[in-house]
Amino acid sequence: MLREQMKEVDLLILGAGWTSTFLIPLLKTEGIDYAATTTTGRDNTIPFSFNPDSGDAEPYKRLPAAKTVLVTFPLKGHGQSKNIVGLYRSIHGPHNNWIQLGVTSIYNQLSHDWSTESSPYDHTDVRGIAEDELLELGGCVLDLCGLYGGSRVPRQWLPRLAQSKEDVKKRGAVHFVHGEDVARAIVATHKRFSKGKRWIITDLRVYDWYDLIMSFAALAEEQEDAASQEDRALRQQFAKWVGDLMLEEDIRALPRDMSVLGRKLDGRAFWKHHGIWPKHPRLG
Repeated sequence: MLREQMKEVDLLILGAGWTSTFLIPLLKTEGIDYAATTTTGRDNTIPFSFNPDSGDAEPYKRLPAAKTVLVTFPLKGHGQSKNIVGLYRSIHGPHNNWIQLGVTSIYNQLSHDWSTESSPYDHTDVRGIAEDELLELGGCVLDLCGLYGGSRVPRQWLPRLAQSKEDVKKRGAVHFVHGEDVARAIVATHKRFSKGKRWIITDLRVYDWYDLIMSFAALAEEQEDAASQEDRALRQQFAKWVGDLMLEEDIRALPRDMSVLGRKLDGRAFWKHHGIWPKHPRLG
């Protein structure tokens, strides 16, 4: 059956990208009826593209009614959340719950303390503005930290992370969550919806970039056949920078003390609320 022929589903995924590679298998396992959209309609999905500047409800007629609507793509600034929710509800009625996948970068980057879902955040951030708007409409926001799993491999991110020792020096705490746990968080929210609530989703660990860089370098040596010579050389260069910084900053061992890592995320509340815990409790 083509997804666009379904009149009503439990969960509608607006934007079937990386997250859906973990979510769709879980929905099938859980017996949750779903439909999904992509801009092209590939892989038996519904063709749909959100135009934030359009008030035309016609494209929303192709979408099925759903108990829960998941928005995986970024909504930004004033008006976009109201636009997409309003146009969808003009066709399918008001009885639907909305989940937005948001970002933890809205939380105070200058703080050297812990951030929870109730902590101060940047109200001028375009993602935060859209999240607030969705919350006012009764939606739920899942603020995700560093996403990994499948095609997302953190040890391959070093070239984007820094270009020099000075760049590495600026790196403190980092947080991750596996795609499978993102999917579990979405399903848990679908089953027990948190109206007007924002949550932080992490694997409950705080990682030290210095420590990770050293680990990535060691992994490259262990997997010599799998890693290219260029890749191993790059990771060794990063490891040398960390070693130099440890001497310069008088760091006796890794990971560094929590007090010097900057902002740290406390994601316990979501998992406690739903009575589950991450399946991937540490970076693999």
